[in-house]
Amino acid sequence: MSENNFRNPAYYTNRELSWILFDHRVLSEARDKGNPLFERLKFLSITASNLDEFFMVRVASLKDMVHAGYEKRDIAGMTPKEQLEALSEAIHKLVDLQYSTYNRGLVPQLLLNGLKVIRRHEDLSQEEAAFVDQYFEENVYPVLTPMAVDSSRPFPLIRNKSLNIGALVRKKGDDVLDFATVQVPSVLARIVELPQEDGVRKVILLEEVIERNIQKLFLNYEIVCAHPFRIMRNADLSIDEDEAADLLKEIEKQLKKRQRGEAIRLEVEEGIDKRLLKILRKELGIEEQNIYAIDGPLDLTFLMKMYGLDGFSHLKAPKHEPQPVPRLPAGCDIFEEIRKGDILLHHPYQTFTPVVDFIRQASVDPEVLAIKQTLYRVSGNSPIIAALAQAAENGKQVSVLVELKARFDEENNIVWAKMLEKAGCHVIYGLVGLKTHSKITLVVRREEDGIRRYVHLGTGNYNDATAKLYTDVGLLTCSETIGEDATAVFNMLSGYSEPLMWNKLSLAPLWLKNRFLYLIGREKEYAKEGRPARIVAKMNALCDPDIIEALYEASAAGVKIDLIVRGICCLKVGIPGVSENITVRSLVGTFLEHARIFYFENDEHYEIYCGSADWMPRNLERRVEILFPVEQEELKEELLHILHNQLRDTLKAQVLCADGSYERVDKRGKESFSAQEAFCEEAAALAMQSQEEEISSSRTFIPEMRHEEA
Repeated sequence: MSENNFRNPAYYTNRELSWILFDHRVLSEARDKGNPLFERLKFLSITASNLDEFFMVRVASLKDMVHAGYEKRDIAGMTPKEQLEALSEAIHKLVDLQYSTYNRGLVPQLLLNGLKVIRRHEDLSQEEAAFVDQYFEENVYPVLTPMAVDSSRPFPLIRNKSLNIGALVRKKGDDVLDFATVQVPSVLARIVELPQEDGVRKVILLEEVIERNIQKLFLNYEIVCAHPFRIMRNADLSIDEDEAADLLKEIEKQLKKRQRGEAIRLEVEEGIDKRLLKILRKELGIEEQNIYAIDGPLDLTFLMKMYGLDGFSHLKAPKHEPQPVPRLPAGCDIFEEIRKGDILLHHPYQTFTPVVDFIRQASVDPEVLAIKQTLYRVSGNSPIIAALAQAAENGKQVSVLVELKARFDEENNIVWAKMLEKAGCHVIYGLVGLKTHSKITLVVRREEDGIRRYVHLGTGNYNDATAKLYTDVGLLTCSETIGEDATAVFNMLSGYSEPLMWNKLSLAPLWLKNRFLYLIGREKEYAKEGRPARIVAKMNALCDPDIIEALYEASAAGVKIDLIVRGICCLKVGIPGVSENITVRSLVGTFLEHARIFYFENDEHYEIYCGSADWMPRNLERRVEILFPVEQEELKEELLHILHNQLRDTLKAQVLCADGSYERVDKRGKESFSAQEAFCEEAAALAMQSQEEEISSSRTFIPEMRHEEA
């Protein structure tokens, strides 16, 4: 250990508490009055969705550790039990702020803009009540399944994330209270729009419609009280891959257990009858600290549906249409264009279509012999899956690694894997003990001068839907050295062949972490010699202790380090003699920042890399990840431009402070600048310029043709 003790727990932030700070940054966008009103609804919905997943995975994992008696401290010096206690306090504050934002900030603004959210069914007018009752009879009642609990009927399974209405009922003339429940059906729209009056649109939530009519579900009973509730269960799959004879069947079996996992959070309506709450607590085995009394509608993810209501486009941000890639005009021969030089793609500012076209053209090209690809997450109706299946049907050698362990996409990926196998593709179900998170496609093509390999490498998934929402970069190349590495990657994934060396690519879990540590250490040595050295790294999360220690050592040696970390960041800034040369900023905007870009500079020489991995132990030690260099000067300049713009963002960036909090950029003396808006404008301008040049060249070309004909 070094003299400065860079592993001192005081120098690190707990990973889970850092994530809570990230959700606060998302929530700050919902609270920002400078954002369009419906965008604020969307951001609040995202915080709720984020928190659900956080409970199902991270809180669940900590609870498992506590149950197992695991007491090892994390890099910030906290035991699992201490982490749960700190998280409980932090999350309750976060939830209070969510609902303060909803009740005091958003609902009144919606009303001012012509949309009234009726909170309780008691607030309905006589005409509205009649409409709601009719809607219940015709649309809701036939779908419901009321469930009573008594000596002959046990407490029912309450499904994970489902919204339910719990009630205490008693037979008329009897004093004995029984528990009953009905699930709010997810197959029906949660937002019910009422007839419009005086130009104001009105909506009520489905659970209020059901609660108003709950007596009709228990005709022989008196309803003593009825309140909505919702639970979250442990959804982290535990799979012993070494013992699983068939990984596909084992994951299918484990997926069913998600609905029966330990209950780890209970949300109830504020003011719930104490007798009803006591029953829920007992039957679900919920501790007091994991009960959340909610002042408002449970499960704010419904706000994403509200965002989709027609007629409010003036309250939303202008929609960005992904622009064409100038190097790849529609209908071009994509292989010919790649042969002219590497092509950098920047999504969602530029369209994802070239990636789809890359697979599509390969699937029908008679000269293409093989297509190999890794798939982690794909869209519901993926054109890439269809193209791969077509390629196999056309007799090409198609190998696809489908990662079955992609969290919450397991079921989706099982469906695609079976479909691809049926089409004749060779499907690999990931590697034992590792997730394959790398994004790589290899196309092997026969050409006049021999076999040529075309490769796509990316920072994001092969998902055409999320490619419109996530910022990512990709590289199309036919570099011979990268092609050799790509072949080695797939040989390693499909068999047991580990190459003795790599030309350009660096892979986790065996080589990538050491590569990063070498690059950081190299800049440290330059700084020690008094020579200029700099690191700029953009990623989703930073919590690997070895990487953080290396960054601290580099900072202490004088390396200027700028980090752009969207989410978790366990590194602290401003520690004297440790991290004084490090800045950390997080960008939360219209698009989800997802690209990983790494810049290392010394003596005016610089290298720049992109990849699929964050600086996290899981990425560097327990996943198959790929880091690739970008070497053509004009493409390096494009990536530098991306980093430069994000470092000068004053509208969407928040900066990490020495006390661990995040603050908006101080705009005094600085221009208002949004990197995401700038990229949208630049992509549109570039596409327009390319179109004008194409028109101009065709105009000069036509007269020449006529002259020759004359």
